[in-house]
Amino acid sequence: MPQQVVAMREAFGTTLVELAKEYQNLVVLDGDLANSTRVDIFANAVPERFLEMGIAEQNMVGVAAGLATVGFIPWVSTFAVFLAKRAIDQVRVVVAQPHLNVKLAGGYSGLLTGKTGKTHQSIADISVFRAMPGMTVIAPADSMECRQAMVAATAYDGPVYLRITRDLSPLIFDDAYQFVLGKAVPLRQGADLAIIATGVQTVRALQAADLLAAEGIQAYVLHVPTIKPLDEDAVLETAARCGRVLTTEDHTIVGGLGGAVAELLSEKLPTRVHRHGLRDTFGECGSNDELLERYAMTPAHIAAAARTLLSR
Repeated sequence: MPQQVVAMREAFGTTLVELAKEYQNLVVLDGDLANSTRVDIFANAVPERFLEMGIAEQNMVGVAAGLATVGFIPWVSTFAVFLAKRAIDQVRVVVAQPHLNVKLAGGYSGLLTGKTGKTHQSIADISVFRAMPGMTVIAPADSMECRQAMVAATAYDGPVYLRITRDLSPLIFDDAYQFVLGKAVPLRQGADLAIIATGVQTVRALQAADLLAAEGIQAYVLHVPTIKPLDEDAVLETAARCGRVLTTEDHTIVGGLGGAVAELLSEKLPTRVHRHGLRDTFGECGSNDELLERYAMTPAHIAAAARTLLSR
């Protein structure tokens, strides 16, 4: 039976509508990208609480901060690259420093952004927001987890950055799954090595584990949806269990999940770690399959990195 695939951005739009019924003070601010990020679903359903801010991301963040000071829960929606680059000073000064209750939704995150090209790809946003004091950083694996993460983020009092992808991706969670802010999720048992993944790269990590299993290599797969705060206990337990750790992410290896895991283990449980992800490079324009192959992000590449780690 084929695996169900759903676009995370669709879940984002519909979940905002659901949350608006529970939170009468929830508002959505859009940076002229509603039909791309799918906050147009919210705009059509709850127009009186939808604010179109135009191509003015810095001002949009400032307005959101102001709304938060008078009791609103603003969700700011734009492309991840604009939040992490163009509006970052406003995020730092008027959201993060006063620890305001603003939710930042970075759409079109990662390498696979629908042929928008290198200017619109955001492959360092986790690094940027992870380095910002007081910021919670979430990268869901699928649309089911995205919905639950949004529920948790809205209930949480403080700034949150939520990483959202553009295209269809497989569901790995069902209705029984319960997202918990700050908790990692074991998805597969094994003791030969650990694969620690985040975001939609977790789907490819599971596929890589299948490839390895066919060769007799049993990989333990740990999904880390909340990159900050990191579930240190889960990472330490995983490293102790397997002895070798491979991190993988649709993001640069500089300062992302791999950096967080390596920093933790170097201090508390020295372990052999290999960080798999984008190297010191920008992305390019192309189809998803072409980009995954060019930047060595496929399940086959993850499995190859695991074999190399085991051979050391």
